[in-house]
Amino acid sequence: MTAIVWYRRDLRLDEHPALHAALGAHEAVVPVYCLDDRLLAGRHRSGPRTQFLLECLRDLDGALRERGSALVLRHGRPELELAMLCDELRVDEVHVTAEVTPFAVRRDARVKAALERRGVALRRHAGLGVVDDLTAPRTRAGEAYTTFSPFHRSWLQEERRAVLDPPSDLPALPTGLRRGRVPSLRSLGLGERAAAPLPGGARPARARLKRFLEERVERYAEDRDRLVPGATSRLSPYIHFGCVSAREIESRLGAGRGSEAFRRQLAWRDFNHHLIAHHPRNATVELQARYRGNIRWSRSRAQFEAWCDGRTGYPLVDAAMRQLRREGWMHNRARLVAGSFLTKDLGIDWRWGERHFMRWLLDGDQANNNGNWQWVASVGSDPQPAFRRIYSPTRQMAAHDPDGSYVRRHVPELAGVPDEYLREPWTMPRAVQRRAGCVIGEDYPAPIVDHAWARREALERYRLAS
Repeated sequence: MTAIVWYRRDLRLDEHPALHAALGAHEAVVPVYCLDDRLLAGRHRSGPRTQFLLECLRDLDGALRERGSALVLRHGRPELELAMLCDELRVDEVHVTAEVTPFAVRRDARVKAALERRGVALRRHAGLGVVDDLTAPRTRAGEAYTTFSPFHRSWLQEERRAVLDPPSDLPALPTGLRRGRVPSLRSLGLGERAAAPLPGGARPARARLKRFLEERVERYAEDRDRLVPGATSRLSPYIHFGCVSAREIESRLGAGRGSEAFRRQLAWRDFNHHLIAHHPRNATVELQARYRGNIRWSRSRAQFEAWCDGRTGYPLVDAAMRQLRREGWMHNRARLVAGSFLTKDLGIDWRWGERHFMRWLLDGDQANNNGNWQWVASVGSDPQPAFRRIYSPTRQMAAHDPDGSYVRRHVPELAGVPDEYLREPWTMPRAVQRRAGCVIGEDYPAPIVDHAWARREALERYRLAS
């Protein structure tokens, strides 16, 4: 009996229910990954994230080879490629880690139908979130949750399964099977890359997790909003691709304030998947029905491009957007400030920001990115009024980058600006600008919008829409 383990967003051997189940029921197990152009070249195409994925695949292949197997690569639609493999290998089951996004649900339905025509079963397993069934938490009325706090209380009570050990050895691949190779980014038609991204794969993921648990988690509650290196775990790209399991991470957290704060972030991830599973329309429209088609969004390409390029004239916003381009990642506090600035200060549709983030983020995840953008745009799961999510870039910098080290690291033209002017460099006298080597309007842009005016406009925009 032969089974396929169809890898998707679970690129690991540790804590892998689908792999564990396949090994327990079959003599031969074939690990397979399908490069699907509907993802690679779809509306959320991303060179940086695909490069990270390719590194994860190479790392997974190496781990499989160490245990006597290897990763089989196919390039094409899974419903076709898996069907052909099943015919070739006389497979009777395909094991997968269940996913809940609209794309994944449609894809799996197509694969299931193609396999059933061959008498092959598609077996779905837990492994994406901390809790096994991301759709399961319910209100007392039996409804799905649409706000985080009550979901979190219910989530904490959900049963946790035991964490699974990795296999020590694996069955060899069938003789004569074409394995395929991990392609280059350019061969996939994607050339855009982040300048200094994290390396992909389970090995760097586990090393980062170990360092975080040993050195940083105790101070996570106090430090997580600080815009300094090492304040957060930076595990999000690895969790997105399943290089390390969210369930395993939670199992290794202690009971201190830092651990509880990090556990809460894992709950947010599960919540966003819960949301999109029950509200698949969120992928394109607002969760809050009163705002669907009712907000007069700006369509200013010039302002949007200035935001994308980190040329808004607000140092914290510009540092955030440049960090995204350089690292394929952005600190969560910076994401909130950048998102608020786009949707509230510039009044630009949250979907434009969602697409840009998905273009560059290594951790770009439809459920999480969509949920976060709708939240900061005040059209999603957040029950607070819009004025509670209009963040002042100046005040946020004072609170979370008080010495300006984050801004100076990512916006080098501000390096010589005196501390007292760094948050609002446009207030520097002309002589100070020249001495600092940062003339506003020449070396660094003037603000593209006045925050106080923009705040009033945003509140009126939301008032008219509701």
